[in-house]
Amino acid sequence: MSAEPILKWAGGKRQLLSRLLPLVPEYTGKYIEPFVGGGAMFFALVPENAVISDCNEELINLYKTVKKSPEDVISRLQKYKNTERDFYKIRAKDWHELEKEDAAARMIYLNKTCFNGLYRVNRSGEFNTSYGKNPDAIFCDPERIRAAAKVLKKKKVLCSDYRKVLKKYAEPGDFIFLDPPYFQITEKETFLRYTKDRFYEPDQIELAGIVNELYDKGCSVMITNSNHEMIYDLYKRFDIQVVKVNRCVNCKADGRKGEDAIITAFH
Repeated sequence: MSAEPILKWAGGKRQLLSRLLPLVPEYTGKYIEPFVGGGAMFFALVPENAVISDCNEELINLYKTVKKSPEDVISRLQKYKNTERDFYKIRAKDWHELEKEDAAARMIYLNKTCFNGLYRVNRSGEFNTSYGKNPDAIFCDPERIRAAAKVLKKKKVLCSDYRKVLKKYAEPGDFIFLDPPYFQITEKETFLRYTKDRFYEPDQIELAGIVNELYDKGCSVMITNSNHEMIYDLYKRFDIQVVKVNRCVNCKADGRKGEDAIITAFH
């Protein structure tokens, strides 16, 4: 069984899968991904036993609802229209006040019809990306949603801080994939905010400490981050590869090139 991500996600790992998948080690435990985002790695691997989570409540509502009621989400999506008027009308709604199925459909619709598929919220946690003006955007893909629902079935899907998830579920033999908010190379990268909270340098240092603890515990861990100078100090025990990437969410061509670091802490 294979599936594609339901959403286009800023910083998503679809373009890196050809580099990431060959590195995945053999493991005897479960798969854990506590910064799941768009879930490119999860949907590509289709692990039998998995725990996925994110601190983005709206995103986790989407995954839980698609897992439980894919046809209800599809039926609601089919009622939408890709027009600027409809987009802003739907964007103005507070997803917390909607039924779970309507909230899930709203998130998919906005993601597929907004500018560059950029999920972004302001400091109040409100989605604020503008209309994409793409009349050919496909926002309802029933087969993709059904395939995702099958992969999500029987998987543990949580809305939680990554630290709590790892403390409760990580065990020796597990494979843990970590794709945290990246070290900022420039201040311009603030537009990538996908929750109202930011991930600062002390958070990166704390994460690296947890990775070291997980490795010592007997877990195999893979981390992605920007090719920032601090990475080499924080993860000096482990192997680090640097790969070229495109930052497709940047509207300027000279801002679309970058480098990612792939850190592997394997036994």
